[in-house]
Amino acid sequence: MDILIERLNSTDAKELYKFEVENRTFFEEMVPTRGDDYYKSEFFKIRHETLLEEQAKGISYFYLIKDKNGSILGRINLIDIDDSHEIGHLGYRVGQQHTGKGVATKALKFYWNSSKSG
Repeated sequence: MDILIERLNSTDAKELYKFEVENRTFFEEMVPTRGDDYYKSEFFKIRHETLLEEQAKGISYFYLIKDKNGSILGRINLIDIDDSHEIGHLGYRVGQQHTGKGVATKALKFYWNSSKSG
């Protein structure tokens, strides 16, 4: 499966919301819930805009893992960046129907290689 890694942008809000809602139960089996408000479209839109602001300031970076048709397969987040020590926390999640297909492995390798080159 070919994948693309794209930086989160404002036009992703609708599809990302759909991805999160469709995978809520699956994700909440592995990580703490984000709460019911997160899944209300008004709140999600505000949260999305907040993430874009953080990204613009270089506080965090958010990426979407997509297939060749542009469908969202997962996410990669780089947060708590400390430029002075060159560290941050990398997290990722892959939608339930895409697990076990090497999506996360390919995406993280792609991300790692692209971050080292530029």
